[in-house]
Amino acid sequence: MGAVDERQPIGEESLPPLLTTSEADSFAAGTITDRKPRILRQVCEDDDYPPEIADAVAALETELADGSIQPLTEQAADVTEWNQAWAAWQGRTWRDVGWYFAEAFLYRRLLEAIRYLQPGPWQGQDPFWRRKRAQERSAMREFALGWGRVAVAEPHVAFEALLHSALWGNRADLSNIGVRAPALGGLDVQGERHRLLVDDTERVSTLCQAGLGSVAIVTDNVGLELLSDLALADFLMAQSWAQRVTMHVKDRPFYVSDALQHDVALAVAALAASDEPDVRALGARLRGYWRTQRLRWQTHPFWTGPMCFRSMPSELRATLAEADLVVLKGDLNYRRLVDDRRWPYTTSLAEAAGDFPRPFLALRTLKAELVVGLSLGQAEQAAAEDPDWLVDGERGLIQLVE
Repeated sequence: MGAVDERQPIGEESLPPLLTTSEADSFAAGTITDRKPRILRQVCEDDDYPPEIADAVAALETELADGSIQPLTEQAADVTEWNQAWAAWQGRTWRDVGWYFAEAFLYRRLLEAIRYLQPGPWQGQDPFWRRKRAQERSAMREFALGWGRVAVAEPHVAFEALLHSALWGNRADLSNIGVRAPALGGLDVQGERHRLLVDDTERVSTLCQAGLGSVAIVTDNVGLELLSDLALADFLMAQSWAQRVTMHVKDRPFYVSDALQHDVALAVAALAASDEPDVRALGARLRGYWRTQRLRWQTHPFWTGPMCFRSMPSELRATLAEADLVVLKGDLNYRRLVDDRRWPYTTSLAEAAGDFPRPFLALRTLKAELVVGLSLGQAEQAAAEDPDWLVDGERGLIQLVE
């Protein structure tokens, strides 16, 4: 890997350097040169856009390859916030900026290109709809195969299986098809425990069994991960370990497979319509929780915005602080939690997360070149065993901060 780019927006010099797209041979650089152009092409292949929209997406791909980043030009409520974030990197190319900003802004520019927020036939049309539904169908088959054994397992066994399924289901990420490790669910996850770099399962179990009023789950991907999140929510409420669960989802398409409100509704409907009685019963319980407001899903523009969690709006921070446990799902939420910075591996998650509301639980498979909370020598051992240990999705974290 090349030298770390120390440049970052003014006022952040006291923090570790940002991950940037300018680091030669880094995963971040490959995201811009390879993975994101492929996603833009897939959008045009999957959707029957008119020539003017297809041309706008193609122009964005060209800009991604060799142009400086351009601001948003459409009229929309979030344009000012995005263009203020863009101003910190004005004049640079896509290959010379903060990694999170580059990825998030690319998805926002894509929505501008396809006229997602503008009146007309393409308003509100998810460009990743087809790929999400295909992933959901495949995941439903896999989920149904394993659910029967979980449904009849002893509570402590079922909880561990569901918690770990919510973790390893994150391997199925349509924005990162380079992850070859399979997304696992059900009791099959028991064979993956040796891949956990940090495993706070017992602490999480103790906290939940003590009784929680409310749990907030900040979701990530559709498919097996979302199904596992819903199953975990069901378990917590069925066991009276939690009285209410709120799932925080995205308000617009983001990172291809991120869950929107309608994706959660479709997942619950698919469970309720299953041919498998145990799965169908799960769907019925979830619908019951929804009707009684014990299960809710809500969104906020911040989840698809340009900033990391240190800049979270006060009203959203206050909402999360009301929960007795916040569960952060997936790699991107983890990156935003630690400000997408290259912290020393042995930095505590509590320090890297700043003032994020406690207690919180991070469930993450590693798909980015950052991690904290490791013991001395643990990173070096992992690197010796697997040079791609930070990005290939083979390893995971169950990290609780109280």
